[in-house]
Amino acid sequence: MNFFDQMKYRYQTFGVVERLIVILVACFVFPFLLRTVFYLFSAPFDQYFTWVELSSSFDDLLFRPWTLISYAFFHGDFGHILWNMILLHFAGRMMVNLFKTNLFINTFFLGVLIGGITFVLSYNFFPAFQGQSPRLIGSSAGVMAVLIFMCSYMPYKDVRILVFNIKLIYIGLFFVVLDLIQIPVSNAGGHLAHLGGAMTGYIYQRNISQGNDIGQRISNIASNFSSLFSFKKTKFRKVYNSTKPKPKQNKSEVDQAKIDAILDKISQSGYASLTKEEKDLLFRAGKS
Repeated sequence: MNFFDQMKYRYQTFGVVERLIVILVACFVFPFLLRTVFYLFSAPFDQYFTWVELSSSFDDLLFRPWTLISYAFFHGDFGHILWNMILLHFAGRMMVNLFKTNLFINTFFLGVLIGGITFVLSYNFFPAFQGQSPRLIGSSAGVMAVLIFMCSYMPYKDVRILVFNIKLIYIGLFFVVLDLIQIPVSNAGGHLAHLGGAMTGYIYQRNISQGNDIGQRISNIASNFSSLFSFKKTKFRKVYNSTKPKPKQNKSEVDQAKIDAILDKISQSGYASLTKEEKDLLFRAGKS
């Protein structure tokens, strides 16, 4: 097995959170490699990012609408992507352990979208930003949406930070307050986008708890990424006539059906509505 086959195999064994992190890291590294190619051919590189960055100008957005999503796949420096990936793994793993993977994808991309819209509207509405036309990159809005979704869903869950146990709600509040107080200091557009993502995560969780999935449309938009985030092929049921006995389901299929039913129940009524047997089954599935 050569190097590329090994990498492909490892990627296929990753969960949805790890796959997204791999994609974001690859998009971070790619411009550095591309810069070298541009340099060798004496071609200008600065124009490259204008095709993926989100501009605060309505005119630019009109001609590059894809930047409302593409900006999230690129980061400015190593520290920027490092902290985003740490938070994404932290909050994303909690989410996929309790909900279906589609909910994680919906939350992330909805946070990216609303965070980008918040950035553009803020620079065209608030007088403090008149005459400014910055550009935005980074996945922070999507990461904040996932984090605040989980903070809203289980606010009093204890999280171990070094030697301290901290309630999840305090972690969420810390990042929200940090963004609020840093708006007048530096990177105002980035912090506004973070707050847009945080608001999205909170509203989305409130709607999910009431049985209303406002992110379903994001699933349709993200269908183009299905090959990146899919885990199993769709199974088609065979129709048997009455003269032939119906094949028995094996144990793994039965367990998966039970797990899917439990995840649906969590989406509708919350984790607290599960019975002890259902919680035990979900725990065993997460360990396997």
